[in-house]
Amino acid sequence: MDWLKEFLKPELIWFLVGLVLLVAEFIVPGLVIAFFAVGAWIVALVCLVTPLSLNAQLGLFIISSVVLLAVARRWVKGLFGGFATDKQNSNVDLNEYVGQRAIVTSEITPKLAGRVEFHGTHWTAQADEPIAVGAVVEITQKSSATLKVKPV
Repeated sequence: MDWLKEFLKPELIWFLVGLVLLVAEFIVPGLVIAFFAVGAWIVALVCLVTPLSLNAQLGLFIISSVVLLAVARRWVKGLFGGFATDKQNSNVDLNEYVGQRAIVTSEITPKLAGRVEFHGTHWTAQADEPIAVGAVVEITQKSSATLKVKPV
């Protein structure tokens, strides 16, 4: 029974809780659960140094996790988010770009929408006549996430 008493030390339990939470972060990505894992490890480190009551441990866990989440999430997410290069801003109002040109990446027929590349982003496109892959088209309008195009 001594091994069980040794195993149930708070610092080991909190370390294992942090490990489980970190594994959960990989299963359910979103970069939220990872901060709770770090919070659990903070409690484990504090428990190594000084004994804490269960209420103090839970309080420290909640406070450290929430503070880390609020302060560090945006910065850490930026580290893992990557950077886009050679792409123009695809969030601009595309109605300003009526008359601009795009390249067909998937054949467009009057009955079946195709795909075009415009400003580095791929869009669903419709046309009144068939247009082959690789053709340059002009944007005539935007409706939701679909561009209406015509051949140049």
